[in-house]
Amino acid sequence: MLRPRFHVLSAIVLLVTIFALPAGASDFQAEQGNLPHIVLILADDLGYGDLSCLNPDSKIQTPNLDQLAQEGMIFTDAHTPSSVCTPTRYGLLTGRYSWRTRLQSGVLYGFDRPLLEPNRMTLASLLKSHGYATAAVGKWHLGLGWQSAQGTPVTDKDFTTDDPGVDYTRPITEGPLTVGFDYFFGIAASLDMAPYCYIENDRVTAIPQEDTKGQEFPMNWRPGKKSPDFEHDQVLSVLTERAMGWLSKTHKKAPKQPLFLYFALTAPHTPVLPLPEFQGKSQAGSYGDFVVQVDHVVGQLVKTIEDLGIRDNTLVIFTSDNGSTMTIRPFFQKYQHATNYHFRGQKSDIWEGGHRVPFLVRWPGHVPPKSVCHQPICLTDCLATFAELVSSPLPDDAGEDSFSFLDLLENPNAPFQRAPIVMHSIAGFFAIREGDWKLLECRGSGGWSLPENKVPKDALPKQLYNLKDDVGEQHNLLLEHPDVAQRLSQHLEAIRASGRSR
Repeated sequence: MLRPRFHVLSAIVLLVTIFALPAGASDFQAEQGNLPHIVLILADDLGYGDLSCLNPDSKIQTPNLDQLAQEGMIFTDAHTPSSVCTPTRYGLLTGRYSWRTRLQSGVLYGFDRPLLEPNRMTLASLLKSHGYATAAVGKWHLGLGWQSAQGTPVTDKDFTTDDPGVDYTRPITEGPLTVGFDYFFGIAASLDMAPYCYIENDRVTAIPQEDTKGQEFPMNWRPGKKSPDFEHDQVLSVLTERAMGWLSKTHKKAPKQPLFLYFALTAPHTPVLPLPEFQGKSQAGSYGDFVVQVDHVVGQLVKTIEDLGIRDNTLVIFTSDNGSTMTIRPFFQKYQHATNYHFRGQKSDIWEGGHRVPFLVRWPGHVPPKSVCHQPICLTDCLATFAELVSSPLPDDAGEDSFSFLDLLENPNAPFQRAPIVMHSIAGFFAIREGDWKLLECRGSGGWSLPENKVPKDALPKQLYNLKDDVGEQHNLLLEHPDVAQRLSQHLEAIRASGRSR
């Protein structure tokens, strides 16, 4: 069973114990060492169709991810709350839709102020309060508290690529360490955004002083300052070593302490830079080779878990922050690789290709091997799921859009009640999903595939699809089912106005 069924008296004792604990103290489960380790791997711009276990016709072989799926569960209907990076990461860590913050469209850049509000519960702060050691390794992309030489906050105004006057000798005042993580090693934003430097905890490892020029696709990074210990093609390997090292060091230091690792990969997002040993390993060009490298990274991390002897007590989740960008480039015409499988659209869009992502879960003894769940979930649901896992009810001011899918991990057909899922595009357009129905509040893709100014003038004002019959979103049923459209529109408005869907 996923969690013990307590006698009524035991349950009362448990509740008294939890509420009697001081803030930050371990509960009795953590002290007894019966909570699982949690490793959450978030790929960057990886499409559903990139995995050979999800796409039978994939031109990329992903044996390590396929093995993870064989040993656990595939969620075929998992969604990101946004079709781009920053808002998805906010939603994943907080269980709250990012459009409830100041970020109404687009993403943050490398010098932007933090998006995470002070004192908001995150996956890390929740688990840390239950005795977990917590670490974030990889791409942050949620804003940092950079300081100027005068000690004042720095913001990259107008989203320029120029260095806005950061004093890199000063500590970062807000970031992973202030939202529940004990340790951080990674980069400020995407691998194509300055500053190009590593950050360990609240300090850069070396001052970015070298100028780097922008590169064209598939290299594709913006100009900016780079530190001498930073090379774009080595970043994924460096991060992997740090992630494996943290697991090993922390577990050996305190073998009974549960661990939470949030490993946010920088790939296969641009710049597309597969190492030489992976070049030519796919039938989908350099991008496909980069996905092969991502698969190898997952294999390395899984092997570390097994070498430490904690495989049977480790919950591993693998997913992506949004769909791939490779559907509208000449890439697809050349290689005929359906990076987003049979879903319409790509990263940035409100169509399924923008936000339906791989979601694999392995937890030996709890998640049945070779199991498949077809029930819709959202990445915002991780907070409520982890909260139920540690028997900690969420307070009203946390996880406002998060619903626990813990029961699904044991039985993919278990009843699962959640409010409709709300998705958001890069341009700020909304979609809502309830059952098989999906309503899009835009005429085009909501993103790059078909911007509103490119939509034919006679297009309907909204789009309504029945995904059971039309997963490719080709037949707009807005006129045939106005009652469904009206109901979904009202639900969406209520979720937006109420400040919560939970």
